[in-house]
Amino acid sequence: MEINVFKLCSGLKFLGYLMILLVAAIIAVSYDAIVIVTCGPQLLRGGAHSLIMLLWSYYRVVFKDPGSVPENWRAVLPEEALEAGSSLNDRPDCVVDTVGLDRRAFCNYCQNGKPPRCHHCSVCQRCVLKMDHHCVWVVNCVGARNYKFFLLFLLYTFMVTTMDTLVLLPAFINFFGEAKDHSSSPSDLAVIFLAFVLNLAFALSLLCFLVMHASLLSSNTTSIEVYEKRGAARWKYDLGRKKNFEQVFGTKKALWFFPLFSKEDVDNIPALHGLDFPIRADPES
Repeated sequence: MEINVFKLCSGLKFLGYLMILLVAAIIAVSYDAIVIVTCGPQLLRGGAHSLIMLLWSYYRVVFKDPGSVPENWRAVLPEEALEAGSSLNDRPDCVVDTVGLDRRAFCNYCQNGKPPRCHHCSVCQRCVLKMDHHCVWVVNCVGARNYKFFLLFLLYTFMVTTMDTLVLLPAFINFFGEAKDHSSSPSDLAVIFLAFVLNLAFALSLLCFLVMHASLLSSNTTSIEVYEKRGAARWKYDLGRKKNFEQVFGTKKALWFFPLFSKEDVDNIPALHGLDFPIRADPES
């Protein structure tokens, strides 16, 4: 009997739901250790903004569709794009991605065309636009339409876990003395110890992820495309750091740190929809 490995991968969705519960549990333990046991409600008021932004970004990346290929999608060839007056050709430093616009690109699993930078997710069982990876922590793929939310989730989680670690550090240092003298209740000591270790571990891990994704963002590359662009002198989607950043976060500076996009950016930046991408006018490969 043949085993379909891809169908087995879809079982990872169940693991993702457990991860959501784990995130909620970590937040609850940290809240108990810092607000109730250690520092009192005044600390919650001081760090509430970061926690709210964390939860808001997490909600957005979990429930926002990363981008699906429209049914019966087909590539628009360069001459058709010119006839339609494609906005991508309005910029002198960018051209339409004629390399990626290949009508032969087809997904055998979805039985549909594949736009440039699109990949099939074996967990979600569908093609995802500008797919970066499937994240079990958010029970969702990270793609063109929720990558910004994912990056903000990483950033705010790093900020909150780092703050928690620093706040709990004095209590953790006193942990062993208090445990020996029995000057604090065992439950309080256990909560402080667990919260400190979890927050420190997550802060260090997230720092590595932030550095990695900052590098990918600066070159307009996804985690999958790291392997695809090997051997290229210059990645064709690399428009320069500023424009690469705007392809993900938009041009409105006031909204860069919020899990939102302005209507103007949604209308004027095709990359946010995941179907069309500007490329360098002089790509080298």
